[in-house]
Amino acid sequence: MRLALLLTAALLTTAPVLAAPVDYILQPEASSVAFEIDFGTNKITGSFPLAPADLTMDFDNASNSTIDVTLDVTGSQASFPFAAQALQGPTVLDAQAHPKMHFASTRVVAKGDGGSVSGNLTIQGVTRPVTLQTRIFRQAGYAEGDRRHLSVRLTVQVLRSAFGANGWADLVGDEVRILIDARIAKKL
Repeated sequence: MRLALLLTAALLTTAPVLAAPVDYILQPEASSVAFEIDFGTNKITGSFPLAPADLTMDFDNASNSTIDVTLDVTGSQASFPFAAQALQGPTVLDAQAHPKMHFASTRVVAKGDGGSVSGNLTIQGVTRPVTLQTRIFRQAGYAEGDRRHLSVRLTVQVLRSAFGANGWADLVGDEVRILIDARIAKKL
């Protein structure tokens, strides 16, 4: 998912610098994948560690762009210990049996200063189509039109029940809001 954000962001910059597909690498130390879910009148927040991802962007034709990213479920964290334990447990993400989440893009669309990345998200071995909304920003310190270093923000809402993550349904909401802030750099 974070690559989807990165891809869309890079595709939405307007300066014509590149004329062919370009590979990018994720800068995990400056990126994050966060989530939020309702817990009664409160919220549970958390994060997933970032891993390397494959990202190719075509600034002239967004439909030629691809994103493929995997997240480590076993490293997930939540805003309090019980939630973290439940998140990785067998009735929610079942980290022991399904230690990875995976996203692979199927369509990238650039629109104005934003766009969308559609693809297949796999959680607990269940694959469903999702569409992430994206915004792309030039990183501080780089000139307008310089696409070597970009920041991408991706957002999506998914229903955990659609992936079989039904645990604690009497206490925790079904909609999970995901926010990805990713920094990417052109692969040398």
